Amino acid sequence: MYGAPKISVVIPCYNAERTIGETLASAAMQTLRAIEIIVVDDGSSDRTAEIVTEFAMTDRRVILHRQVNRGVSAARNRGVALSRAPIVAFLDADDLWLPDALAAHHDHLGAHPDMGVSFARVRFMNYDGTDSSASSTGRVHDLAPQHLLCENPTSTTSTWVVRRAVFNAVGGFDETLSHAEDQEFLFRMMALSPWKLAGLDRILVRYRASANGLSSDFSHMEGGWHRLMDCARCHAPDLVATHEARATAVMMRYLARRAVRLQAGFGHAVNYMARCLRADWRLALAEPRRTILTFLGVCTYPIMRMLARKVDEGRSVSPVGMKPYSPDTANEKANPTI
Repeated sequence: MYGAPKISVVIPCYNAERTIGETLASAAMQTLRAIEIIVVDDGSSDRTAEIVTEFAMTDRRVILHRQVNRGVSAARNRGVALSRAPIVAFLDADDLWLPDALAAHHDHLGAHPDMGVSFARVRFMNYDGTDSSASSTGRVHDLAPQHLLCENPTSTTSTWVVRRAVFNAVGGFDETLSHAEDQEFLFRMMALSPWKLAGLDRILVRYRASANGLSSDFSHMEGGWHRLMDCARCHAPDLVATHEARATAVMMRYLARRAVRLQAGFGHAVNYMARCLRADWRLALAEPRRTILTFLGVCTYPIMRMLARKVDEGRSVSPVGMKPYSPDTANEKANPTI
């Protein structure tokens, strides 16, 4: 009906019965109709496969592949292996695309033959599907490998549209990584090949927060980041040596900011902020606004916690209009420039 697919959509999922239907609908309603939608069910124990099967009965472009649980990287790699189109787009099972997302990326790649991965900005939404006031605001142009050593400028793989030839040449996702596997792929592509990463300065994805909110497993996040750095060091040791101090400082600042936002403990926040400045205190000169805001958030953390407890206890103190002094309340960018 639509001819050979121009883009293959790969949706990895695991126990996604609450969101997979809406996600599939957002893919199926793309204005670019010549697509195939490959859903890789990575060992779900709920009704995910049943919902996808029912959807496929009404849209022949949807293909379901079921496998034992192997992790999201393996699921994405398998989806690409099963796909046919020269371009591959990734969509997580709880995120949503705007209707013209694929058409915009298809045109973007067509206009830039040296681009390996196209991405776009995201609008963050709550788990119930309501939009929050936040959106990604990081850089979308002039990206270099070192920008990927601490944070992900693309925010999520749900923004990625990739040339198949590039994906295969880079080698797909590292299935041994459980954190930052997307950053590691992009770093490999940019450090080891001439292919570029560039984004569209417009929102094309609605990114859903997890049911449990932002992760507070700081040791897991930091451990995953160290694994990323180890992988990057294997591929480009000189580049990592040049930028490691600044990357460490930015990552520690991010964890300090996260500790404040999640109210994860004053000790966590102070520890990460101290490590940030110890790694590269010049970050405060290079990015004064972001670093100072994070520092102030850490310093005022105990006061805000005390006021919040008093309010919860029904005491007379009522900090009307006050909220923890977090850099996120100051509209800071989500993805720094190293």
